[in-house]
Amino acid sequence: MLRLCGHRRAALKAVDLGGSAAAVVVRPRLGVGAAGRSDLSAGRPLWASWQQGLGWGRLAVSLTSRRLSNMAAQDMATRMVWVDLEMTGLDIEKDKIIEMACIITDSDLNIVAEGPHLIVNQPNELLDGMSEWCAEHHGKSGLTQAVRDSKINLQQAEYEFLSFIRQHTPPGLCPLAGNSVHADKKFLDKYMPQFMRHLHYRIIDVSTIKELCRRWYPDEYEDAPKKKASHRALDDIRESIRELRFYRMHVFKENRAEEKKRKTHLENGDNSKRETE
Repeated sequence: MLRLCGHRRAALKAVDLGGSAAAVVVRPRLGVGAAGRSDLSAGRPLWASWQQGLGWGRLAVSLTSRRLSNMAAQDMATRMVWVDLEMTGLDIEKDKIIEMACIITDSDLNIVAEGPHLIVNQPNELLDGMSEWCAEHHGKSGLTQAVRDSKINLQQAEYEFLSFIRQHTPPGLCPLAGNSVHADKKFLDKYMPQFMRHLHYRIIDVSTIKELCRRWYPDEYEDAPKKKASHRALDDIRESIRELRFYRMHVFKENRAEEKKRKTHLENGDNSKRETE
């Protein structure tokens, strides 16, 4: 017969009695509870004690799961929602969205998920009335004809994109990102308000960083990857992500190191002055 040792220790052993399984019972514990009896009654099956011991294991698993869940939530909260639109023009009063793509990255610009890439149908009158620039570039890329052939309307497109970002981002925390994305935001605010309500009110505009680098870091600005100007939504997003990766590696990181050195130098200089005074 097996004695259960230790406080709430779970143990289960198979006992071989001539090839047949035998029930293992537990002797009463020496310690007694407030009720004046043993926590484990005499003759209590070891299986019950083993189940009781599982409580500690379940607690550890629960705490670990909660910790991992919190880490995952923090990671999701720092993601970026990259969007690029192609429109019939830039006049918010009369022009419409004709193409949209979406990619989600983590805070280190690694792609987490690639979302829908949809072409939205618009009436022929609107397409025929596009500006010369739009007519030329959208016609050359094949987008104009694709818009005429598309069966997707604006409401369906918003539903698809909203469903996608809800799967990968928490509400109200992740910003819209892209190149000159303020222009896209105007059209999204008007034509896809539910999509925009899911996002944070701030934006990450790569073109802002580009213009600052042109003024402050002209050498890095010249070395930045050049856009191919395909004027297609998915290609433009990928180019924007690649461009921001470049700025992060060659401008932001280096700048932090130089700033740290400068501060250290200033602090050392102040200390030297104090010693000489």
